[in-house]
Amino acid sequence: MNAIDPHKLKISQLRILVAVADYRNFSEAALHLNISQSAISHAIATLETELGVILFYRGRNGANPTSVGEQLIAPAREILQLLQKMIVEANRAKGLEGGIVRLVSFRSAATHILPVLIAQFCRRFPLIKVNVIEVDEQNEIESILRSSKADIGLVHLPCSQEFESWEIYRDEYVVLLPRSLKLNQTQLTWKQLAKYPLILSAIESCSLRIRKYLQHSEESMNIAYEMKRDSTIISMAIEGLGAAILPRLAAKPVPEQLGVYSLPVPLERIIKAAVLKDALHTPAVFAFLDTLKDYSAIAKSRFPNINN
Repeated sequence: MNAIDPHKLKISQLRILVAVADYRNFSEAALHLNISQSAISHAIATLETELGVILFYRGRNGANPTSVGEQLIAPAREILQLLQKMIVEANRAKGLEGGIVRLVSFRSAATHILPVLIAQFCRRFPLIKVNVIEVDEQNEIESILRSSKADIGLVHLPCSQEFESWEIYRDEYVVLLPRSLKLNQTQLTWKQLAKYPLILSAIESCSLRIRKYLQHSEESMNIAYEMKRDSTIISMAIEGLGAAILPRLAAKPVPEQLGVYSLPVPLERIIKAAVLKDALHTPAVFAFLDTLKDYSAIAKSRFPNINN
């Protein structure tokens, strides 16, 4: 029998082992760890191969530890607890045992991007408090950052030169129309779009962007309504009052009565994180900036805005 090489064992495998033991189900463990069920299955199978033992009985009743599995789960928990203690001590040394991070964002990013980031951040740094200010216009975001009432802002327009910014997400503009129209294609032509009264956002930055975009059409466009609230725009589209044009994030969750269609020519808004260039940030703020940059790398590699 070959000796087990402990250097092949991974912390991620131990986390998965403990999660499956806690939930007695591969699917539930996957949801808890925010990874795919196939990743759970692969990790457990690999761990069983490396250890040379069966860790779980699989069946209709879920995944139940074998006797040797029970014996190995306990030390796995201890290893993870020791690892967490190391992280706590390291964070304390870096000044991350407390503090606050203040964020300011426009509404749809605050609704669909920040909750995921904040939850991830708070799991890593449970003693750091996170505050969020939600506004409509970008000039409000920049003003709040200048006044030091917030540390980090999420914006979707180019910033003033006094700010440093970087892309974290690309958000596609889409058209919402009633499904009862039974349109067969996923992308509208200019001629098709011109058939409908248009329902746009009344927020200045959004309205200007769409109006400038529509100037590229040779068709005459009828801007019938401009409403401040995304929910109002969506309700009007449901009632058949026109074609709503919104960023995809602002449209979520899309009601089942509406179909989602691409514009004749793709249009995106680039969502960025912004900070004052010369601001003196605390360790807590730098830690949240690292979380944002990690999210940016994942978003760029997966392009979730295109497929969702």
